[in-house]
Amino acid sequence: MHIVWGLIIAGVGVLFIVWGRTKSNFGLYRLLVARSRLLWGDRVHGFYQVAGALMIVAGAAIIVTG
Repeated sequence: MHIVWGLIIAGVGVLFIVWGRTKSNFGLYRLLVARSRLLWGDRVHGFYQVAGALMIVAGAAIIVTG
């Protein structure tokens, strides 16, 4: 079961990286960006790219330890 959760977390991390790079207009991402813009300002897309990379690392760690 750890493999499934690790893959899900890593997949969401990949989505965050792709959405951050393309500055996506997908509804869920726009909601997340609107909330995060209060704290991060115009750097919000870079923040989501870094967060996505960290989620990939966390997902890989969950897979390895499971």
